[in-house]
Amino acid sequence: MSTKRLTTPNPNSLSAEEAEELFSKVDNSGHTDVESAERQRARRKEMGHGVDVDPLSSDDPSGSNVGQRLSRLAVAVVVICVSVVVFTQVFVGVKRAEYTANLSRNVNVYTVADAMAGGIEWGNGFTQFPPEFSVQEADENTGRIEVSVVDTTSSNVFECLSSSQIQATAFSVNSLLNPKINTVIYHVSVYMDENGVLQKSSVFGFFKPSGDLTPFITYVWTKSTTSEGQVRFTCTIAGVDDELQGLLREQITSHATPPFVGGTEEEADM
Repeated sequence: MSTKRLTTPNPNSLSAEEAEELFSKVDNSGHTDVESAERQRARRKEMGHGVDVDPLSSDDPSGSNVGQRLSRLAVAVVVICVSVVVFTQVFVGVKRAEYTANLSRNVNVYTVADAMAGGIEWGNGFTQFPPEFSVQEADENTGRIEVSVVDTTSSNVFECLSSSQIQATAFSVNSLLNPKINTVIYHVSVYMDENGVLQKSSVFGFFKPSGDLTPFITYVWTKSTTSEGQVRFTCTIAGVDDELQGLLREQITSHATPPFVGGTEEEADM
């Protein structure tokens, strides 16, 4: 049979009336003193703690603005990259225009080397020269410019002839616009193996070609004035022997070109 133990009421406990009176004074911060609660809330808000959180707000409850900072940083990086690209293009274009103008106004070893290193304007764009070059002569007193380049990007003799012809023409014509220059010599050399095959650089030009450095072709541009006062530009190509002519003829003539089909020459003309 169970017995009930009587408990003695705690003399420090609140009665129902006292508890009701106490909780009626407590605000949502847990303080009974409203002024103290306001001071503490203001202090926590100023120090960055105790910020009221709105569950329906899209703001970070912690008060962090990392997302906004990352977005601003991404926009700043894009703007900086675009600005650098535009500035580089403008700077390179201005420098190339300066190199071209220098050749027509002032020819010396330094201006010619700058033009060879940076490229010059030609047509609607610019012409870049091989990175391996040398300047033998650039003198307005003698009226001569002589440079040498080494082609390490062409795969065959026809490609080398085509690219070097454009480079020599751009360089020579721009130089001959200088009234004190009347002769421009442009030497082109290549690397060849023992079988006469051109060697080229690999891995974006980091590995230089093997083989022997061999003179390939020379362009000689001259300027003269006729009796009528007209200026005449003349180009002479030197260094093309019978063997090179045969290689060029073979590579220029496409095997896919259909042969002439027809009767006699008289029938073809009709």
